[in-house]
Amino acid sequence: MRLQLLAVGLLLCATGAAQAQAQKPIVYPAKGQSPTQQGQDEQACAGWAKQSTGVDPAVIASTPPPPPPAPTGQRVAGAARGAAAGAVIGEVANDNAGHGAAVGATAGVIAGGARSRREHAAEANQAQAQQANKQAAMTTYWRAFGACLQGRGYTLQ
Repeated sequence: MRLQLLAVGLLLCATGAAQAQAQKPIVYPAKGQSPTQQGQDEQACAGWAKQSTGVDPAVIASTPPPPPPAPTGQRVAGAARGAAAGAVIGEVANDNAGHGAAVGATAGVIAGGARSRREHAAEANQAQAQQANKQAAMTTYWRAFGACLQGRGYTLQ
């Protein structure tokens, strides 16, 4: 399960940068603008889009993806808690603390694993939400960029 979450997270991060760049419109000089003029207009429109939207594509592209989730030790911690509780219960119930500790440790490992999976799922959801926010910001930026160029006589796709 952990490997699946990691793979999904890495896939989202890898495709996010490509998708953000893929939204850049294709510009055609509809009024016969020269390549030099088109470059100047694109640069001016990029500055305007950045100023009007507050989105800087260079910053978004350079933002590193979140690190993969690190082991949290929830299983070990759960085993320790379960063993301690099981030892006490085993001693009280049938004078066999060792058996109670073993049963408690097993239950603790299972509970710790479930806790760990919930934490990793929450981290993956947060990473996905951050990626969606980046995507929305880039869409807004490219729409502003395109509107500026259309105002200057370019056709966009």
